[in-house]
Amino acid sequence: MKPVIYLDTCSIQRPLDSKSQLRIALEAEAVLGILSLAEADKVNLISSEILLFEIHRNSNQIRKEYALEVVAKAKDYVSMSPKIEKRSRELVDLGIHFLDAVHLASAESAHADYFCTCDSALLKKAKKTSGLKVKVVSPLELAEEL
Repeated sequence: MKPVIYLDTCSIQRPLDSKSQLRIALEAEAVLGILSLAEADKVNLISSEILLFEIHRNSNQIRKEYALEVVAKAKDYVSMSPKIEKRSRELVDLGIHFLDAVHLASAESAHADYFCTCDSALLKKAKKTSGLKVKVVSPLELAEEL
C-alpha cells in the first residue's frame, strides 16, 4: 500500500525558497524527491480546502501557480467538515496554531500516514503532542522514511 502524504503549505513552497542555508537547500531537495515519488505513483498526496485557501491567499503569482501545480498531483481532497472543525478546536486547545490545527485535522481526516512541514515550531509542538493520528515529519525525515 502506498504511503499517504499531506504536505502543508510551507513544505510545498520550500523548493522556491532561497537555498542560502543548508537546511533549506536539503529540505527543498527532499520535497522535490517526494513530488517525484508522487508523479511516479509511489505515494499518494492529499489536498485540502485549507491548503487551497492558503495557496490562494499568496500574492506572489509564481508561488501560487507552483503550489496549485503541486496540489493538482493529489489523489484525494479533504473538504472542511464539522468533524474537522471539532478536531481543529481540540488541537488549538493543545497549543497548536489555528491554521496548523486545521491542516493537521484535515490530514487526520484523510487518514494520511505522514504530515510533512518545514515549520520548526509546529514540528516541535506536534512531536510533544500525544494523540495525533498522523505522523508529523520534516521533509528530510519523510525522505528517510520513504
